[in-house]
Amino acid sequence: MASAKAGAITVFGVPGMTEFRRDLMVRAHHRKASHGTMNDAKNNESAGNFFEDFKLGQEIVHATPRTVTVGDVSLFTALYGSRFAVQSSDAFAHSIGYPTAPIDDMLTFHIVLGKTVPDISRNAIANLGYADMRFLKPVYPGDTLSTTTEIIGLKENSNRKNGTVYVRSTGRNQRGEPVLSFSRWVMVKKRDESAPAPEPHVPELIAEVEPSRLGHALPSLTLGAYDYALAGSSKRWSNYKVGDKIDHVDGQTIEEAEHQLATRLFQNTARVHFNQHIESQGRFKRRIVYGGHVISIARALSFNGLANAFHLAAINGGRHVAPSFAGDTIYAWSEVTDKAELPGRNDMGALRLRLFAVKDRNCADFPGQKADGSYEDGVVLDLDCWVALPR
Repeated sequence: MASAKAGAITVFGVPGMTEFRRDLMVRAHHRKASHGTMNDAKNNESAGNFFEDFKLGQEIVHATPRTVTVGDVSLFTALYGSRFAVQSSDAFAHSIGYPTAPIDDMLTFHIVLGKTVPDISRNAIANLGYADMRFLKPVYPGDTLSTTTEIIGLKENSNRKNGTVYVRSTGRNQRGEPVLSFSRWVMVKKRDESAPAPEPHVPELIAEVEPSRLGHALPSLTLGAYDYALAGSSKRWSNYKVGDKIDHVDGQTIEEAEHQLATRLFQNTARVHFNQHIESQGRFKRRIVYGGHVISIARALSFNGLANAFHLAAINGGRHVAPSFAGDTIYAWSEVTDKAELPGRNDMGALRLRLFAVKDRNCADFPGQKADGSYEDGVVLDLDCWVALPR
């Protein structure tokens, strides 16, 4: 295998939820007994949590489970224009072994992440990165998603005005089966700059998802029926090689209404995306686009050149290099940095991609990271991920 250097609930009336609900209620009770409530009497619960509210080892059961509907899927398609055949067509998906078209992996990610925002990042300054993100089971319209999070690290920043919170979040369906798991770290404001800092603990995060841990969200498939003409490309796993660079050509301009609509669709309540009154007094003087919105645009654009890479299997790591704002036009390009066989499968293979999103600059010259570690002008996203496609 060629290699490259790693980048560094209560749900009423839903069948099958009884045991899962009981498990979450027990864990919630344990959390309160072990660490106290997240917001004591001096804090307004609706204001969200600040850095000093978090405790190492704390487990959080996030509110508002979400049943995914075909309406969500249609709106997601309208916002990003993703064209992967498996997620677009029930008939196509059924022909290769899915019971129906699964929802886009990024929609799963957004919903699971969105559950965490009121508790984790409502008072965030920035979402700093992701690690060890694995898609574990397909999600279909009608499934209900809920999220739990463990606080795995805390470190106050030297300015004492904020700190970094490291978390591990898991999304589960209505049967309690994990569908997505990931780590992320977020810079969160302190409520009181004089509040004592916790003992710093920076967790050792997994730098890359090994190929042996990929493919859990792929059911048994019958790829003899896979129609490459309908999928949009004849290129399979074997047609790509390490070092290939792919310009995804098209650009998509971020509209103010669209990025806010998308963020609301995911029930993401982070203030920096919505409140112009407050943000006009901040560093940028305007609302910042949710970073996941940029990831979804780049992923949708990647259809050009990677039309058969219909499954996002994992994200090794990612960095929002610079903020994006309404009016920016996003372009994207990918480099193949690794190839791998999937364990126990001869039908699908994995490509490791370094996916860059760039604003207001086309990617014909593949703008990315410089030798000194800085980035070329316009780069807003550097994402290290695995995708799966037919062999």
